[in-house]
Amino acid sequence: MPDTVPLQMALDAILTQTTQRHGGVPGVVAMATDRHGNFYEGASGTRELGKDCPMTTDSVFAIFSTTKALTGTCLMQLVEEGRVALDDPAGKYVPEIDELQVLDGFDASGQPRTRAPRRRITLNDLMLHTSGLSYEFFSADDLRYRAAKDIPTVVACNFDSIRTVLLHEPGASWNYGVNIDWLGRVIEQQRGQRLGEVMAERIFGPLGMRDIGFGLSESMKARRVTIHDRAADGKLTPLPDLVLPDPPPMDMGGHGLYATVGEYMKFIRMILNDGAGPHGRVLQADTVRAMAVDGLAAMGLSVGGWTTSLPSLSNSGEFFAGTPKGWAYTFMTNRERTPSGRPAQSLMWAGLANCFYWIDSASGIGGYWATQILPFQDAVSYPAFVEFESAIYHHR
Repeated sequence: MPDTVPLQMALDAILTQTTQRHGGVPGVVAMATDRHGNFYEGASGTRELGKDCPMTTDSVFAIFSTTKALTGTCLMQLVEEGRVALDDPAGKYVPEIDELQVLDGFDASGQPRTRAPRRRITLNDLMLHTSGLSYEFFSADDLRYRAAKDIPTVVACNFDSIRTVLLHEPGASWNYGVNIDWLGRVIEQQRGQRLGEVMAERIFGPLGMRDIGFGLSESMKARRVTIHDRAADGKLTPLPDLVLPDPPPMDMGGHGLYATVGEYMKFIRMILNDGAGPHGRVLQADTVRAMAVDGLAAMGLSVGGWTTSLPSLSNSGEFFAGTPKGWAYTFMTNRERTPSGRPAQSLMWAGLANCFYWIDSASGIGGYWATQILPFQDAVSYPAFVEFESAIYHHR
């Protein structure tokens, strides 16, 4: 357990400096937990620049890709029940995925050339992001294919938005993309419910999570944090109308949840406690351990950086460049100790509007840093998250 008084002061100072320095962030909420409860909760700044709406620990964020781990949890519950197996073809449950083609370039008129994949996409491919699917903001080819085929952006939150193209053969490489949204469809097919209903019954209930969902309650709307745009010159502009469709046409297992940081901490604690929650078990302990295994290592693959194809949504970048990284179900894992002090084989991931979390089962701690800024890997918010995490390990 960290020495809480100096740690509290250090973390408060990081949040304050991050929001008050010139060119900082409008507002931030950050929390850290051990296996028993949060040992730090902090908020600084405002929910929207230019408005008198202080950021509070119960502010509501679009958590984007930090949704993925909850969808992965729902899939692993099906594995536990023997209803699906990870080596099953995904098309056994969602036949539409077998219609996806491998991109073989573009012809002189800009139309894509495609061919059938050599094998079917499996649930394991989707869990590990090795199917060949990508996101339009991380792949110029996916963006070009979508334009040619009139496929909507993933933030449209509909089924058509994930029926895109494979950039490589299934299993050939790691490529971050709409894989977990397809898993959400598998879960819905098996449960006969919307993904949000499955999560409410099988995750939110046992963990006592309330301020979380694919849509916003009236209470959550009143506390929603505005997404801001950071221009190339550093200027921040609030985008109050930039929200995901509510209600969404499809519950997007890859990016669709809104939540408070406090609610997400309950999920992190569940992982730290080997699947146990305050109101019931979510996963078996063996399953939680299996979810932390680097599935890419045996394939000779690794996770590197990314190159943006839409600079308004993401900067190009990498987490802890120089540190070897793999992928588990459904988290990034660091193969060596990170510069921030996180031990090897810990878990982490992030959300598009600069939300970041980590889960360190070896030390029994985890944390979440939440802002609402585009593009991704913001030049202020991301380094401040690393500083936040580093301070926690320094004070242990």
